[in-house]
Amino acid sequence: MKPFAIAGIQMKVSAVHSNVEMMKLKLDITMNLYPWVEMVVFSELCAFGPLLHTAQEIPNSFEHEMQEMAKKYGIWLLPGSIFEKKNGQIFNTATVINPQGEIVTRYSKMFPFYPYEVGVTAGSEFCVFDVPNVGRFGVSICYDMWFPETIRTLAVMGAEVILHPTLTGTIDRDIELSIARAMASVNQCYLFDVNGLDTGGSGCSIVCGPDGRVLYQAGSTEEIIPIELDISRVKRSRELGILRLGQPLKSFRDNIKDFSIYQTGTPLPYLDSLGPLIKPAKLDELAKLRQKESEFEKIPSPIGFKGL
Repeated sequence: MKPFAIAGIQMKVSAVHSNVEMMKLKLDITMNLYPWVEMVVFSELCAFGPLLHTAQEIPNSFEHEMQEMAKKYGIWLLPGSIFEKKNGQIFNTATVINPQGEIVTRYSKMFPFYPYEVGVTAGSEFCVFDVPNVGRFGVSICYDMWFPETIRTLAVMGAEVILHPTLTGTIDRDIELSIARAMASVNQCYLFDVNGLDTGGSGCSIVCGPDGRVLYQAGSTEEIIPIELDISRVKRSRELGILRLGQPLKSFRDNIKDFSIYQTGTPLPYLDSLGPLIKPAKLDELAKLRQKESEFEKIPSPIGFKGL
């Protein structure tokens, strides 16, 4: 058994003022209540909320404060994410800090929630990191999970635990919970999904094991979620099968097909036929849009997706 204790913090997030001091207080409370916790994870955009005007360059004072908190308690810390200004663009970026207070890695969300998360640029690099003598962890943010290729890539890179800060306050939260279970099972990994409250989401954070079963699901109030994971269960599942049955990762390895349809530049006529990536309109406005599209010749997209 390789035990490792992670605490998710599901807390209220304000879009009006900074939430950093409250995050620090929650960390103090968590570590005083549960001194055995070795890693703490906050929700997506927890520090400053979901508005783009809070974007700032990294490194910054928030990151420095979180480094000090990690060092103070000797824990691994993923303090959610913030909007990052970089090269004239805005990214949704999470930082991973080790128990010495050092920045181990950063990850920028690959799939912003278009067409609603307008103005955010997609990241392009997957993120895994090792906790010595424990295992390999991967980082994914919110809408990323809806694209199974992202979690599968992290698993193929060796990730045994997926840390998944989320900000979901929409009516599809129950769908996300089913996706979390599916991603954990088909990739035979732990998935630690932490949602916020108020302007930071509707709660219902979820932790799933490598067989897809729910280890814990929070409600819609503030919670500290400390759970000790047995990381060795991941390897056992991947070697012997889910419940000693299906072995999806090994089957994928032994029978990888030609997925060239995903290659940049490959024509995707069906997906192109779905139209541009825009917010849904009223039916009469949508009809006018379709009429306008039929009057003009579509311009081919260099990556096969029109309207992106």
